[in-house]
Amino acid sequence: MLNKVPQVTVHFWVIKVLCTTVGETAADLLNGNLGMGLTRTSYVMTALLIAALAFQFRARSYSPARYWLAVVLISVVGTLISDNLTDNLGVPLEVSTAVFAVALALTFGAWYLSERTLSIHSIRTTRREAFYWLAILFTFALGTSAGDLTAERLSLGYWFSAVVFAVLIGTVALARFGLGLNAVWAFWIAYVLTRPLGASLGDYLSQPSGDGGLGLGTVGTSALFLAVILALVVYLTRSKRDALPTGPEAEVSPPAA
Repeated sequence: MLNKVPQVTVHFWVIKVLCTTVGETAADLLNGNLGMGLTRTSYVMTALLIAALAFQFRARSYSPARYWLAVVLISVVGTLISDNLTDNLGVPLEVSTAVFAVALALTFGAWYLSERTLSIHSIRTTRREAFYWLAILFTFALGTSAGDLTAERLSLGYWFSAVVFAVLIGTVALARFGLGLNAVWAFWIAYVLTRPLGASLGDYLSQPSGDGGLGLGTVGTSALFLAVILALVVYLTRSKRDALPTGPEAEVSPPAA
């Protein structure tokens, strides 16, 4: 099969941050505003994610619409997993953050031992794609817990938390392009950090002013960001600006420990 994921471009990172924001606000919208409750929302969104991933796995090449639909849904499910642990099971955010960090590390370890690469430029087999989406799920769950931990438990606030994570992402970019940090590690570190960045932005925009937000609401924030995502996906579908070359795969492996 051809590579199943997009090139890492500016469009990729913009849509990724928008998806993380939607994951936060849409989960709150379904759970609270529509009165579905956390458990029912989790069941419905997980079923939709499974259906989206089934179409993604059956495909033989990359499609912006199919790929980004899966990312939006997995962002919501990742948020709900973290929320269920915190709200329904009473797991402290410090514990859930550590658990998801270990789960992500184990996923990367198993992926690398199996495939000898963590490069997203070589998602051309079902096994690699399974590792890829499992890692994506844990990045969203980890980012949700870490974002809530800094914004709420550590009382940094939504806006300041967003600034902190933006600075961390900038540091990763500096290390990649200025200090030669391995491209694969730089990508995955930035990918994890964009989740709490987007979640903090989503909370800042949607939450009431009394809680430290702008009070735009989950409906307005979700609709706005989904509209922008849709516009960008339509553009990429027509322009194919983010399609990887179909030549020999370029393996990029992380440095030895």
